[in-house]
Amino acid sequence: MDERLSKSASAPLFLRALAGETTARPPVWLMRQAGRYLAEYRAIRDEAGSFLDLCYTPKLATEVTLQPIRRFGFDAAILFSDILVIPHGLGQKLEFREGEGPVLEPIEDDAGLGRLKRDGCLDRLAPVFETVGRIREALPEEVPLIGFCGAPWTVATYMVAGRGTPDQAPARLWAYRDAEGFARLIDLLVEVSAEYLIAQIEAGAQAVQIFDSWAGSLPEDAFRRWSLAPNREIVRRVKAAHPQVPVIGFPRAAGPLYEAFVEETGVDAVACDTTLPVDWIRDRLQPKAAVQGNLDPLLLVAGGRAMEERVREIVAVLGAGPFIFNLGHGIVPQTPPEHVARLVEIIRDCEA
Repeated sequence: MDERLSKSASAPLFLRALAGETTARPPVWLMRQAGRYLAEYRAIRDEAGSFLDLCYTPKLATEVTLQPIRRFGFDAAILFSDILVIPHGLGQKLEFREGEGPVLEPIEDDAGLGRLKRDGCLDRLAPVFETVGRIREALPEEVPLIGFCGAPWTVATYMVAGRGTPDQAPARLWAYRDAEGFARLIDLLVEVSAEYLIAQIEAGAQAVQIFDSWAGSLPEDAFRRWSLAPNREIVRRVKAAHPQVPVIGFPRAAGPLYEAFVEETGVDAVACDTTLPVDWIRDRLQPKAAVQGNLDPLLLVAGGRAMEERVREIVAVLGAGPFIFNLGHGIVPQTPPEHVARLVEIIRDCEA
């Protein structure tokens, strides 16, 4: 166990697992645990007016962060925000359209890069840091707060295409055709993302997660350049400022490249997507870092015996080492809240 991260047995269960401890039962939290599957979230979302207004209104963002903690008693809370607040903070036009998702003004070349406003970016994101402080003040001491950002590659795919895409082709093509130009965008995102995470920590976050949701669209050489290396540099910068704060990486769909990611980035824990076999996670990743995951979100929608058996299988394989129970990706809106409650109940029953 890393004594820098967990000072005593009285530390919160989530932080003890991140420090490399095998806990009596796995701590549990879920990606997108605050969201549209909860009626109380939908009420606040309607009050806010727009998704961005919700992200930038500390009182409301605090409330939706706390809702799943009150309802389910998760072992950690995660800041309610979005990975695209960084491009928005850099001055890129952004709106979230109902039924369409995020829409940005595309950045496709050096001229587009020139429109970004590096100076004052963190000042424009000040409401996020206020939210972090409010959440930390409102949470019970035993419930840590997770801050987060999107990884540079994943954020860049939206910035370049101006929207989500099925194959991230616009960013991949720019990276192939003009690697130096694309690197300028990635380097900017590394710098700002690290500063953003550090500011969240200084506002009260006790752990951070880097979401590289589209890492799996990259072949090995491109993965190393555009996913692994930028994540490693962000981890280095965060650890230089706050060595005691654990960092979770999430290179979704990276397959066997997960192993290199864990070995070379310096993350304390790795979030595992649904496709990774739990035996492989146990044998190849867990000896190197705490692991987090990896129930299929649609099993949480289905519920019943299939879900319950899979939850127990995952815990049986991964619970003998440092492990945090989570999904392999975020909760989907059609998830019945009673299935989430049952999931948490099963995990609690695992306690020795």
